[in-house]
Amino acid sequence: MEDGAATLRCMTGHLPRECEQLLQLQAGVITRAQALGAGMSRHALQAKVDSGRWRRLHHGVYAAFSGRPDRAAMLWAAVLGAGPRAVLSHETAAELHGLLSASARQDGPIHVMVPRGNQVAAMRRVRLHYSQRLDASRHPVLLPPVTRLEDTTLDLAGAAATVTDGIGWILRACGTRRTTPDRLRQAMAARLRLRWRSELSTALGDARSGVHSALEHAYLHCVERLHGLPAGVRQRHVIVRNVSTYQDVRYERYLLIVELDGRAAHPEQERWRDIRRDNASAAAGCVTLRYSWSDVTQRPCEVAAEVGRVLRSRGWTGRPRPCGPDCAAGLAGRDQPAGISRPGPGPAGPD
Repeated sequence: MEDGAATLRCMTGHLPRECEQLLQLQAGVITRAQALGAGMSRHALQAKVDSGRWRRLHHGVYAAFSGRPDRAAMLWAAVLGAGPRAVLSHETAAELHGLLSASARQDGPIHVMVPRGNQVAAMRRVRLHYSQRLDASRHPVLLPPVTRLEDTTLDLAGAAATVTDGIGWILRACGTRRTTPDRLRQAMAARLRLRWRSELSTALGDARSGVHSALEHAYLHCVERLHGLPAGVRQRHVIVRNVSTYQDVRYERYLLIVELDGRAAHPEQERWRDIRRDNASAAAGCVTLRYSWSDVTQRPCEVAAEVGRVLRSRGWTGRPRPCGPDCAAGLAGRDQPAGISRPGPGPAGPD
């Protein structure tokens, strides 16, 4: 497979200088209008296409090489094919901003936003979105043109299939420290219409307190708050063997740590990092409980009951509050689990 950038270097000879500059800027992609405007003749353009030295990617959009276009070339082709004011948006913008994992990139269509009212012809593997506030959403300097990170996050949250998925985008943007709750709140205030505005606004408050994922959000609301457990400290910074890490939830006064794992399996290196962290916590007198997405979302009452029993065994004088007549958390505190002793007085913390 030929690499687009390498092929470009040997295929741009004998072109007007402005044309070469555009090709370098746009990953080897150019529109018919750009090429003619830069001084290239119609005959020369058609000759390159007919000879196979240039290939057509979309109507009026060409790659100035014969090899397979790379990801950068396809992104430029999509945004150029949608018109001069178009920008990359939604999942594609999230890819460029680093909000999507490597495994999630390059799957599905390229998302492009254009001004509402524009008529844009359909393009293969390109999904078009229309917006009245495109100019305000456009990042001022990034290329290829793309929506700002905060607007990208809100676009994805508003287009999500469920409110939980929408909240997940808000928390991911803040949890990866690519933006802040304050910046997202400002971007939210600038929008007259936003789906799930109240729920997303609440999620911003949770993000400010240290909630970094949809799983942590579910634990906070469906386990801790709904069942009246003490308030834990979120994302407590610790250093284990000179490695900086964070504890998801720590009940400081009771020396209890809750770790929330949203993945089915850990890479070996991360698994041993977690084990070393748990061992260091145990050596300091702390108990660690671990819960998965299915634990928290499918049996939150049982999780609350278990956390409540451990808290009571370590000095908490309250009881979990049942969320309904059949709530398993209502039984917590009647019996203490065997093998867990009460620690001595721990450092003061929120309860």
